[in-house]
Amino acid sequence: MADVAYVGQVANLRRAASPSAAVSTSPGQRGWQPRAGWHPAPQRMVIFAALVLTLSVSAQTAKSDENFRVYTDSPRLLLTKQRLRLLQRERERASMRWELFDSYVANGARMPEPGFAWALYYQVARNTAAGKNAVEWALGQEADAVADLRQLALVFDWCGPVMTPEQTDLLGAKIERGIGGASQGLTRANEVPRQSARILAAIAIADRLKDHGESILRPVVENWWRGTLVRQIEAGKPGVPREHIYAFLEMLHALRDNITIDLRESVPAYFQQLPLDHLTGHYPAPYPGPDNDFMVPVYVRDGNPDLSEAALSRAAGLAMVAYDNNAVETQYLQGWLLQDHFLMRGPFGIPYEFLWANPYQPGLSYSLLPLVYHNPANGDVFARTSWEEDATWIGYLEGQMQVFRDGKLQAARAGTGTKPVQIGDALLMNAPAADSKDGMLHFEAMTEATFVLGLAPRAAYDVEIDDEELAEQETDAGGTLVIALPAEMQAGVRIKKR
Repeated sequence: MADVAYVGQVANLRRAASPSAAVSTSPGQRGWQPRAGWHPAPQRMVIFAALVLTLSVSAQTAKSDENFRVYTDSPRLLLTKQRLRLLQRERERASMRWELFDSYVANGARMPEPGFAWALYYQVARNTAAGKNAVEWALGQEADAVADLRQLALVFDWCGPVMTPEQTDLLGAKIERGIGGASQGLTRANEVPRQSARILAAIAIADRLKDHGESILRPVVENWWRGTLVRQIEAGKPGVPREHIYAFLEMLHALRDNITIDLRESVPAYFQQLPLDHLTGHYPAPYPGPDNDFMVPVYVRDGNPDLSEAALSRAAGLAMVAYDNNAVETQYLQGWLLQDHFLMRGPFGIPYEFLWANPYQPGLSYSLLPLVYHNPANGDVFARTSWEEDATWIGYLEGQMQVFRDGKLQAARAGTGTKPVQIGDALLMNAPAADSKDGMLHFEAMTEATFVLGLAPRAAYDVEIDDEELAEQETDAGGTLVIALPAEMQAGVRIKKR
């Protein structure tokens, strides 16, 4: 995996900390470094440059050939033929997930997302009553054209066979109004779920639209995603908010399944790291819910965990594995998700659990992953003393450092003197306050790798280590500086922003 350092498994960390170093590592492997004095031959450089140019031209040609018109058969949304067959077989086998889902719907339990639940039940069981319930809900006043646009799209796409022509027209018109309404007042807090819902809705009713959805799909992909979010990600800024990863994954699935556009191609490095970033970005201790325990995703707001966010975070992991189950990163994620202790059993989570979980997909043991995860592309650092539930966990994201210890979450700001945390051969510390005399930050490096958190992002720093010459290093997108020392060496370190 490129651009990710796993401390304790990466050789030559000092070179890895340099912006000019070339490092590629994978779990269980040592980092690759060019040998001293190695330089590519001129012929290789020419070939490499030609290859890059060819790939760039090919990518531009592929984009110019993209077709944003939808002509696929229903069901178009999320339920590929392979997935629907799997779900129907789960029903035949009376699997645990199906039995839980069936017990809620068949017994008339109130579902938090009734359109989604009834429509999914109809598709799997071919239960006409469930399909009609979904349609009646979608056409009723309870279902809002904007707030419930995603569910309306799923009902339209999944329940077409039980709708009358009049119901089809009424629901299609309601969805068209919702598509327009959802495009208004977009903010950082709502843009991902709204744009995802608009994508799903346009695909669902594409046959009703003169251009088969192109006027909606193209601007979202080209302007909003490639023109805005991709540039933010490439600049090291937060891309898709963690709480909206699931909605984004629904959009990924829908676009690839219907118009063969894979949004990952715009920023492959970001998506390569996403599964492990997602896995490690959860606190170690489970949080008890009314129906099951949850692994709580990291959050930077005040207050208690949001169990709906925790449920959607698990759903996001399951959908991530379903999108690409061959990647090593998602196989580690699958190994983590296979813990039945966290299977969602409540009325909100069970439709997602049933839809996405594939218990037959093998996973790799997540406990084999290194204890320190560092993603310099976005600055995330997540570390833990072990993979046990009572582990001390430390995280740094969006400019904030958190420590989870003894079941309690603590937040700290730069210069507050938070005690460093040692994990294996790595030490993580919040940036100390600058010395009033020389303006430098002083600290002791006592491990092979010291992660100094909370510095200025992507900034040049002078680094002075005892008995060594002054050197320049650059922080990553989150403001993290990695100081690497030989094994069993301790030294005083002084750093100062240029």
